[in-house]
Amino acid sequence: MIELTRLNGNPMVLNSDLIKTAEASPDTMLTLINGEKLIVREDTAEVVERVLAYRARLLANVARRLPTFGDVQQIAALASLDLSAQSTPPTSPEPRKPDPDNNVDA
Repeated sequence: MIELTRLNGNPMVLNSDLIKTAEASPDTMLTLINGEKLIVREDTAEVVERVLAYRARLLANVARRLPTFGDVQQIAALASLDLSAQSTPPTSPEPRKPDPDNNVDA
């Protein structure tokens, strides 16, 4: 969400994902994906900067929550230890012996 100012001076918060186009003629007119048009005091460059800053904050928040490479390595090591402790080596089946009564493999 970005904060913008309507022409009458009232602040508003807009979901920036809804912006389809931004035109300067001479006021900045935003066309939303649903066709609604909004006129704001900020110029188009300022709208773009606010959208980019908002998305950068979102990505930074996501990146902070992701595990680091070292964490991933530790988790993988623990998972492989757990799996190896629980697994047993595969055994091969015993070969079939022919049935002496009809000479056909059972």
